[in-house]
Amino acid sequence: MRIRRTVLPLLIGWACASLGAAAETAPKGTHENIVQAQVVLTVSESKRLIAKAVAQMPMVKEALRGGTVIIAKGTTNTYVAEEIMGKKVPHGAYVYGRTLPAKGGKDLQPVQRMDEIVLVNGEIQGDLSLAEAVKRLEPGDVVIKGANALDYDSKTAGVLIGSPTGGTTGAIMPYVVARKAHLVIPIGLEKQTAGSVLEIAKKMREPVESLNQVPSMFLLTGHVVTEIEALETLASVAVFQAASGGIGGAEGAVRLICRGSRKQVEKALEIVSEIQGEPPFVE
Repeated sequence: MRIRRTVLPLLIGWACASLGAAAETAPKGTHENIVQAQVVLTVSESKRLIAKAVAQMPMVKEALRGGTVIIAKGTTNTYVAEEIMGKKVPHGAYVYGRTLPAKGGKDLQPVQRMDEIVLVNGEIQGDLSLAEAVKRLEPGDVVIKGANALDYDSKTAGVLIGSPTGGTTGAIMPYVVARKAHLVIPIGLEKQTAGSVLEIAKKMREPVESLNQVPSMFLLTGHVVTEIEALETLASVAVFQAASGGIGGAEGAVRLICRGSRKQVEKALEIVSEIQGEPPFVE
């Protein structure tokens, strides 16, 4: 017992001294050097921001220099195609399915449809079909595919499937997986679901009688790019989502908080300011 009574105060004294020394050597003023700002992005602004970030991803830039990049059709990928190719893509020309209000709302104007965009070494391959392009995928190539549902915590996305053959997702995913290509998933935070996308997909695949058209769901895992990753990529800020929604055109909007050095946060605000005012996908 004498040994224990002697050693215990020594241990306590040593621990206190160590903590004191650590406190003295810890960087000071850390919180004082961090600033924050909020940004609010409409759905179309989010799509533009995400597209700009996808175009700047190292894996995408590397594949554009010496590999293959496939951009699947979609509304967000319309913006991605514009940012990567540097030219306007008519809205409606590069989509398959879309979600519209059950009553009222606006539909896309009739436009000439485009084939899937395939770039090899940065050059558009107009004569290379999607079906043939996926067969030529190699490790390090990039496939960019949007989604309809997002479980942000698990970075899992879900794609609604209406085609009995699996649609675009069913056509490309076996090759993406087998050939170890990168799958980039641009998706806005508006598409977060109330619950696990995995569990939702299980339920949507159940053979229950449907009174109207109920799609199935295909799960995707890969490099998810939301507004959060976009601002992290473009401005090197820390980002978290604070709220969602709005009115007067801000329905589905996302409210984000950006933190970092003054220079980083000011850069984020500048980037957001440049894309704010992006018109709705359907005008």
